[in-house]
Amino acid sequence: MNISIIIPTLNEENNIRRLCAFLCNHQANEHFEIIVVDGGSTDGTLDSISDLQKLTIINSPVASRAVQMNLGASKAHFEVLYFVHADVMPPYTFYADLREALAGSQIGSYRYRFDSTKWLLRINGYFTRFSMLWCRGGDQTLFIRRPLFDQLGGFDEYFTVMEDFDLIRRAKKLTHFHIIPKEVIVSARKYERNHYLRVQWANLRAFQMYRNGVKPEVIRHFYKESLKLATY
Repeated sequence: MNISIIIPTLNEENNIRRLCAFLCNHQANEHFEIIVVDGGSTDGTLDSISDLQKLTIINSPVASRAVQMNLGASKAHFEVLYFVHADVMPPYTFYADLREALAGSQIGSYRYRFDSTKWLLRINGYFTRFSMLWCRGGDQTLFIRRPLFDQLGGFDEYFTVMEDFDLIRRAKKLTHFHIIPKEVIVSARKYERNHYLRVQWANLRAFQMYRNGVKPEVIRHFYKESLKLATY
C-alpha cells in the first residue's frame, strides 16, 4: 500500500522540520510520498526543510487549509491520502496502522494527546476516542481513500475554517468512520499562550457557530482574535 502524505503549512518554522525529518527517515518511506503545501509562509518554514530530498513542495496561492490540502491531493500519486498538520507527530507505527485500518474502512483518524502533562489536557485527549463530531478535528490527522475523497468533492473550499469537520460530517453519511485506538501527539501551544478555559470556550463557540451556519470567515476571525493567533 502506498500513501500520499499531505501537510498544509503557514509559518510553521518551529514544527515542520521535525515532522518532515521523521517521515523522510521512516523505515517504510519507500511506500509514501510527502507533499508540503505552503500558504505563503513569511518565516523560515520552507528554508528549514529545503535540504530534505524526499519532499515535494507546492506553493498555494491561497492561505487556507481546505485549498492547500485539495491542491496537495490534486498532485498526489497514490490512492490513500493522509492529511497531517505541521504541529502533529504520528506514531512510528502509522504506516502499519493505516494499512490495517484501511483493510476494512475508507476514512478515519487517530485519537490524540497533547505534548503536555497537564491533567486538563489529558481529559481533552480522552474524548477523542469517541465518534461524535465535536470530538474530531484535523489535529488527529485524517486518512481517506481517494475514491471516497473524490466522491465527496474533496474539502469544501468555502470552509476557510472547520473544513475537517465538514468533510467528516459528509463522509459519515456514506460510510463508517474508523478511529485508530492509538494517539498522535499534538502541540499544546494554544494552551500555553492562553488560559485553558479561554481555549475551551473559543473551541466550543467556534463549533456552535459552524453548526449554526455562520460564515467561515466570521468564525476564522473570531477564533484568531479570541486566542491572539498570529496566523490561522
